[in-house]
Amino acid sequence: MARPRRYDPERRQRIVDAALRVVGARGIAGLSHRTVAAEADVPLGSTTYHFASLDELLVAALRQANEGFGRALRESGALADPEADLAAALARLMGEWIGGERTAVELEYELYLAALRRPVLRPVAAEWTHAVTEALSRRTDPVTARALVALMDGICLQVLLTDGAYDEGYAREMLARVLTPTEPPNHAPAASSVPPGDSTDT
Repeated sequence: MARPRRYDPERRQRIVDAALRVVGARGIAGLSHRTVAAEADVPLGSTTYHFASLDELLVAALRQANEGFGRALRESGALADPEADLAAALARLMGEWIGGERTAVELEYELYLAALRRPVLRPVAAEWTHAVTEALSRRTDPVTARALVALMDGICLQVLLTDGAYDEGYAREMLARVLTPTEPPNHAPAASSVPPGDSTDT
């Protein structure tokens, strides 16, 4: 007589958590239904039941990994306070994020950049960009918010890829430059100081 299946409502979440640990330890190349099942301590059939393909599992893993910085940003008081120094707040937030659990930060970017080779992940990566842009738009316009996201991404990637130290002062200055409106160049021709028809030519 077959044993009844044990009700386990948290199994799907345990599988996603296990997938994140596998990618963190072995990279995306080490991800398989078998390695995740072993990490989650569940039957192999459970992983294929909840996630028919590895792409589906990666989508769920990326969506969860993306919550790290996004949650910290949404909870930042600087977005709700119009008087707060947004550039300083974002620079500080980036420093706290990068200075936290480095493996988690690297994992988030590894999954994020995997969208270059796995088109199925691109909508999830776009979701993250849209969510952060939308949050920043509470303090600035959408175009500037997109520029801030691109700059923060670039600074974080430079730190991670060069194994360099995060420079909060530099980040604050660059973010402030994006946030500071500039006057458009004046291409109008300079007015002549000689009145029309008053030529000195003989």
